[in-house]
Amino acid sequence: MTSSRPYLIRALYEWITDNGLTPYVLVDAEAEGLHAPLEYADNGKLVLNIAPRAVRDFMVDNETITFSARFGGHARDVFVPVRAVLAIYARENGQGMLFNEREDGDDTPPPPSSGSQGKGSGKPVLRVVK
Repeated sequence: MTSSRPYLIRALYEWITDNGLTPYVLVDAEAEGLHAPLEYADNGKLVLNIAPRAVRDFMVDNETITFSARFGGHARDVFVPVRAVLAIYARENGQGMLFNEREDGDDTPPPPSSGSQGKGSGKPVLRVVK
């Protein structure tokens, strides 16, 4: 299956802006393919204001987030791979979502454990499904 991350980013962006709040994304500043003003990064992380009033030509597709914005008075084009997005949240109240640093499609199911919780033990076994 394709990654759910771009769909969740689009949905949360819409939800945050519909509520009159300011959407921010937290980005891995060391991600491959990132084109952003890295001079504003702190500890390998970059926070970007993606509010409609702060950016132009904003677009989120299944692979990238692109927009133009002003940084220090200079217009810059920003290109963020979706896999580099660590979180999207509202500046005013922090509501949003934190993503795993691993890409959604990279997870493999854990190997079956040997022990008393195998078939026939009568106990339910839970596993994380993404």
